[in-house]
Amino acid sequence: MALKLPVVRLLIADDVGIGKTIEAGLIVREMLDRGLIDRFSVLCPPHLVEQWVGELAEKFDIDAVAVTSARARSLERGLPAAQSLFEAYPHTVVSLDYIKADSRRDEFARACPSLVVVDEAHACIGGARGRHQRFELLERLVADEDRHMLLLTATPHSGDEAAFDRLLGLISPDFAGGPQGDENARARYARRLAQHYVQRRRPDIMESGWNEKRTFPVHQVKDESFSLIGDFAALHDRVLDYCLAVTERAGADQRSRRLAFWGTLALMRCVGSSPAAAASALRNRLSGVADEEAMQPVVFDEDEGLLDQGDLEPGTATADAEERAELVELIAMAEALDGRRGEDPKVARLLKLLKGLLRDGATPVIFCRFIATAEALGEELRKAWPKADVAIVTGRLTPEERRARVDRLEGSESRILVATDCLSEGVNLQSLFDAVIHYDLSWNPTRHQQREGRVDRFGQQSPIVRSVTIFGENSAIDGAVLQVILRKAEAIRKATGIAVPMPEDSEGVTSALMQALMLRAGGHREQLAFDFGLSSERLDSKWRDAEENAKASRARYAQGALKPEEVLPEWRQMRALNGGPTEVARFTDRALKRVGAPLDKAGQHQLVHLDAMPDAIKERLEARGLRGTRKVGFQDDPTPGVTHLGRVHPLVASLAESLAEGALDPDGAAFPPLGRCGVWRTRAVDQMTTLLLLRLRFKLITSGRTNRLLLAEEATGLAFQGMAPEAGLTGLSALALLEPEAAGNLDEQAIARQLQRARERLAAYESAIAAFAAERGAVLSEDHLRLTEAARGGATVDVVPVLPADVIGLYVLLPEGE
Repeated sequence: MALKLPVVRLLIADDVGIGKTIEAGLIVREMLDRGLIDRFSVLCPPHLVEQWVGELAEKFDIDAVAVTSARARSLERGLPAAQSLFEAYPHTVVSLDYIKADSRRDEFARACPSLVVVDEAHACIGGARGRHQRFELLERLVADEDRHMLLLTATPHSGDEAAFDRLLGLISPDFAGGPQGDENARARYARRLAQHYVQRRRPDIMESGWNEKRTFPVHQVKDESFSLIGDFAALHDRVLDYCLAVTERAGADQRSRRLAFWGTLALMRCVGSSPAAAASALRNRLSGVADEEAMQPVVFDEDEGLLDQGDLEPGTATADAEERAELVELIAMAEALDGRRGEDPKVARLLKLLKGLLRDGATPVIFCRFIATAEALGEELRKAWPKADVAIVTGRLTPEERRARVDRLEGSESRILVATDCLSEGVNLQSLFDAVIHYDLSWNPTRHQQREGRVDRFGQQSPIVRSVTIFGENSAIDGAVLQVILRKAEAIRKATGIAVPMPEDSEGVTSALMQALMLRAGGHREQLAFDFGLSSERLDSKWRDAEENAKASRARYAQGALKPEEVLPEWRQMRALNGGPTEVARFTDRALKRVGAPLDKAGQHQLVHLDAMPDAIKERLEARGLRGTRKVGFQDDPTPGVTHLGRVHPLVASLAESLAEGALDPDGAAFPPLGRCGVWRTRAVDQMTTLLLLRLRFKLITSGRTNRLLLAEEATGLAFQGMAPEAGLTGLSALALLEPEAAGNLDEQAIARQLQRARERLAAYESAIAAFAAERGAVLSEDHLRLTEAARGGATVDVVPVLPADVIGLYVLLPEGE
C-alpha cells in the first residue's frame, strides 16, 4: 500500500496486538533500502520510546537514538550551533514530552526528516492543552506535501466526530469533512480513502483469503466474582455513607457538587481496589493533598496516551474540619483491614484463581489500578508462592527500570507479574506471559483492551491466552461500573467487532455512575437518586450513538486494498531465499560446534550458551541484549519460553558474519576457520567436479522521485564437471554438492596438485561466471519490476552485476575410488 503512493500517507488503525509497530517498521526499512528516504523520526509517548528503539534494532537492524528530555542535552553536546540533533542523527525516536515545548517544536519542524511516524496518533488529536500543542505540530508537518507520514492508532474513532475529522485531515485536507454529496461521490471518497486507511480486526487476518490460523492465540475470557463480608463490607458501607454526606453538604453549587461527585467516585474506586489503597486515599484527603484539575482523568482513566503517573491514589479535595474525626476513624479501619489481607475476600478469590492457573502452566500478569494495591498484593503473593519470582511494577519506577524488572523474569521457570496500568502500554509481555487478570476494573473499556493486548498479541507463543476479570458481586462501585460502562462496551464490541472508547461525556458518565452507585447501595441513599434526572438515559443514548458510529466506520473504511494473491507469493519466495527451519538448524548446529559452544539437550529442548561464545561474537550478542543460556528452537511455532532462531535472528546472523570473517582472515579468527579451498572424494559426483563459491555483487539503480545507487550482494555457487568451461550446476543445486559426508581423503601432495590445476582453470570459467551474474541480475530486475507493478507505481529498480565476481571458495570433488 505504501509503495502505491507517490507520497506515503497512511493511517494504520489495526486492532491492539496485530503489529502496527512491525507494519510501520516494514515500510520504513523498505523505503530506506529503496533510497526513497534518508532520515526518519518516530514521535511517540515517553513510555514507548525504548520499545520503539528496541523493535527497530531487533527486527529491522535500524539503530535509532532516543530523544527524550533527559537525553537531549547529551545528544546536542559537541554539535555545531547551527546543526539540529535531528540533522545530526538520521534515525530518531522522539518523546512527545520532549517535543511539546514551543522552541523544540519549532526546531523539529525546521529540521524534520522526510518521513515521520506518529504512534498513538489519537493522543495528538484533541482539545486538551497538551494534545492541542501536538496537533499544531502535526499540522505544520503535513503542510509539506512531500513529507511521508505514518499515523498509528488502535482507537482512531473515540466517538468525537470532530477529532476523527482532524485525524483524517492529517492524511489529506480532502478527507477532513467526511464523505459528502450523492452516492457516487461517497463511493469515490471511500475508494480514495481506502488507499490510505487500514483498519483490520483479527478475523480479517485469520480469514478473508489470508487463512493465517497460527498468528494469534485463542482468547478465553472469564469473570470471577467474590462477596464482601464482615468488616470488609462494613468499610465499603462506612466510606459510602461518608461520601454521600459530603455530596449532600456540597449544596446546589455546580462546581462544588461536581468535585464532590468526583471525590466520591475516587474514594470508592480506592476502597474497591484494596484497604491499602483506601487508607492512602483517605490519608491524602485528611492531609489536604489534592489536585482538582487532575482528579477527573484519574477517576475516569483518561490518559492522553501518557500513563506514567496515573496509578497514584487520587487526592479528593481537602476535608472540612467536621469531617476530620470521621476520616481518622475510617483510616484506622482501612489500615486495620490492610493488616488482615489473608481474610480479604478479594485476595482469597485471586489466590484460588492463581492456584488453578499456575497448576495449568499459565504465567499471569495481574493488573491493579493503584500503587498501594499492587505493592500489598505483591507481598501476599510472595508469601503464598515463596519459590516463584514475583515482580511488582508501578509508576514509582522509571520506564527503564520497569523494562529491566520485567526482563529479569526471563530466566525464571515460575513467574508472576503484578503491575499497574503504567504497563498497559509500551512493554510487550507476550514472550513471558500468557494470562491477564484484571484485579481492579478499569473505568475505561479501552484500558482493558490495552491490558490484554500486552499479552494477547502478535508473537504470543502459547496457543491459549486467558483473561479473567475479578469483581465484587455485592460491591456497589463494581456493580455500577459494570452496568454503566464495561458491559455496554463489551456488547458493542461483540456486535461490531470494534472496541469502542467510553463516550467523551464526563458529566453524563459521572451522573450515571453516581445514580447506579446509590441505587445499588439501597436504603435511605435512594432519596438522592432523583438529583440526577435523565443521566442514565442520556448516557445510554451516547452508547447507542457510539455503536452506530462504529458500524458505519467499519462499513465505510473496511480494508480491501491488501490482496493475498499479490502478497503471499512474494512472501514465499523471500522465505525460500532466507532459508527455512531445516537449513537454519543445520547451519547453527555446525557453526556453534566450530566456535566451541555446541548446543546442549535439555529434555525436549535445545540450549545455547551465549556466554561460552568467543569474545567477538559474545560482544555482538550482548549489544542486542542476548546473554546467558536460552532454550531455542528452529520451527516456526516454538513452545512458550523457547526463543525462535530464524535466519535473521542476531545469533544466526552473528555466527554467519563471524565465520565469513574468519574464513577471509584465518589469522584473526578465535576459532578453527572455515577452509576456502579443499579436495575430497564423495559419492555425490561421478566425475571430477570443480565447485566455485561466488560472491556476486550488484548495483541497484533506483529511479523515482529520488534517484539512488545501492549495492547488494549474494553468495551462490557454480559447479563445472570434468574440464568443461560451462557450468553444469548453478545456485543451490551446485551448493548441494557440499552437503554429503566425504567418502575419503587424499594425501597433502595430491590435494596441492588438484588445487593448483583448479586455479589454472579459473580463467576458463570467467565467461560462464559473467553469464551467470548477468542472468541473476535479470532475474532480480524482474522480481523488483513485479513488485513495482503490484504497487502500481513507485521507484523502479534496475539490477546490474558488478564484474569480476569474487571467488571466495574453490573445491575439487572427486568420485569415490578415483
